[in-house]
Amino acid sequence: MLDTLDLAVVIALALAAAYYFGKDYFIKSDEASSAGFVAHGAEQSRDLIATLKKNNKNAVVFFGSQTGTAEDYATKLSKELHSKFGLRVLNADLADFDYDNLLDLDPDYLVFFVVATYGEGEPTDNAVEFFNWLDNDADQMANLKYTVFSLGNSTYEFFNAVGIKLNEKLESLGAESFAPYGQGDDGVGTMDEDFLAWKEQCFDSLKNNLNFEEKELVYEPSFELEELSSKSALDEGVSNGEPNKKYVEGTTDLSRGPFDHTHPYLAPISYTKELFKSSDRSCVHVEFDTSASNLKYTTGDHLAVWPSNPDEKVDAFIKCFALEAKRNAVFKLKSLDSTVHVPFPTPITYEAVIRHHMEISGPISRQALMSIASFAPNPEVKTKCVELGSDRAKFAQEIHSKFYNLADALLKISAGVPWSNVPFVFLIELIASLQPRYYSISSSASTEKSKIHITAVVEAEEKDGVLVTGVATNLLKNVEVAQNGKNDSLVCNYDLNGPSNKFSKFKLPVHVRRSTFKLPSNPSTPIILVGPGTGVAPMRGFIRERVNLLKKGEGVRLGKTLLFYGCRNNADYLYQDEWPVYSEALGETFEMEVALSREDPNKKVYVQDKIKARAKEIDSLIQDGAFIYVCGDASRMARDVQSTFAKILSEQRDISIEKATELVKSMKVQNRYQEDVW
Repeated sequence: MLDTLDLAVVIALALAAAYYFGKDYFIKSDEASSAGFVAHGAEQSRDLIATLKKNNKNAVVFFGSQTGTAEDYATKLSKELHSKFGLRVLNADLADFDYDNLLDLDPDYLVFFVVATYGEGEPTDNAVEFFNWLDNDADQMANLKYTVFSLGNSTYEFFNAVGIKLNEKLESLGAESFAPYGQGDDGVGTMDEDFLAWKEQCFDSLKNNLNFEEKELVYEPSFELEELSSKSALDEGVSNGEPNKKYVEGTTDLSRGPFDHTHPYLAPISYTKELFKSSDRSCVHVEFDTSASNLKYTTGDHLAVWPSNPDEKVDAFIKCFALEAKRNAVFKLKSLDSTVHVPFPTPITYEAVIRHHMEISGPISRQALMSIASFAPNPEVKTKCVELGSDRAKFAQEIHSKFYNLADALLKISAGVPWSNVPFVFLIELIASLQPRYYSISSSASTEKSKIHITAVVEAEEKDGVLVTGVATNLLKNVEVAQNGKNDSLVCNYDLNGPSNKFSKFKLPVHVRRSTFKLPSNPSTPIILVGPGTGVAPMRGFIRERVNLLKKGEGVRLGKTLLFYGCRNNADYLYQDEWPVYSEALGETFEMEVALSREDPNKKVYVQDKIKARAKEIDSLIQDGAFIYVCGDASRMARDVQSTFAKILSEQRDISIEKATELVKSMKVQNRYQEDVW
């Protein structure tokens, strides 16, 4: 029998072993690695009330964010609540806390929720656990004073479903809403204006209903910036734009996960190919090699590519804020609030922050223009900024409709005079962090276990004299041109060597985001695939998966695969040489219908036209249990396709269109009708 000392030694050894073998899974990625601010300090306590008390906070702004927009809104709201009303605000990621004691929260505390809806009415990844608690364990919370702003897209079936559910659930649990529920619509491009309108309602409520006194908005930095004149970009420990501190230090095995939005894998790009046969448009096929890592995916998942900003945008930004002399200077940041983390590793150079950590290419908002006005180069420019920021119609006409980013807009307003008075710390807080871009994976996890394929149309379009470019797709195009030794002209140019040459020989940071867009578990289930344009990417993965199933398994019975693909003409016909190969392998179980919308100038043909033409067979397949998959544009295509399926059911079964529409919606609830749309 073990005595007390022996038992203590055994326990200590067990804990040490558990720590050693499991540390990569139990220890979170570097705290300065995530895009944007994170919720709490070094103690990493998951006790919300303890964290609020320890840091002397009396309000919390929670965010549920997938692409960074909700997080950015939450961060700006937190600062403004403090500056205008003196609230001591904790800006918090929903994933960072437990909620069992939320019902014990002091009723004088105010809780703001800024939450996005992801996919088919689902919470964002960082909000899943909170909503599980809300559904299964939450109790009455009459003590809670709250308000909700929801981010959504009206082109999706379940528009703002998460925010609506949260507001209704909290109300049903007895919580008190101190300001009206608000929601933004990215589908019609009014998200910023919707947020501003809701924010004003919140502020009115704070003043009129809760008796808060509003102060004049004065900028208070969250960080202290110290330039390090003795250091250079080449010095050890200085970041040149690496994804996180682990990549700066280089002391850990960076091929081991877990890989997520805070810690990517630096994946070699083994192969690239231009898919379009066109001189004015481009689509790149890219293959990432993950064989040297433990990064895994399943067919239908998304790959997140971590981009950087192109030379031209970086140069324009530096010119706008007169940072030429500081381009390679090194600085460090110190947080002035124990609950706010530095959003990137420091020490770091100015250019590294601009190139790798700031969303400098995105559109400017009225709120941003108003907040930066006080740093204008002269009174006339300040007056112009205030006028534009105060007038929604004028701002829309002179700034928003021109597709200006921050630097473009400010230099236009100042007639080219640099904005040299803007503190760099202010810019760090004003501009959203550069976010990963997500792509449907176009490979099969069973046939390409250590390769991940993506398919990306290169975004480059001149709008009203301004060249609007996709920050990640043009980066991928740069890689494709360089890797294949081509002389193609590029609309913008990137530093492909990356920070401290870590991206040389064609590597980019990536991570996998799990998706619910999955094949049925039974391979004999028929599937109907609709994927025009790059919407065909996950469909390619599905078909490769079925080809592999047939090759591997004796006696495997495959259900029908009916693919509807659409493009303009043969010049942008994706993977044209592959489909006959799949057809030969799958035999009579595979059929493909192609809609060429611009082949005949007198008649445009879309995927929904091809779907209608096979109405009887489609109804039969659905009656046999077929799953439907739709990928691509959410604003028109996905809606038109869903409407087409409803019309087919209505006509083939002789039922009302209303009943047929409900049948399609019920298929969505059963996961028999899945969408991966944007």
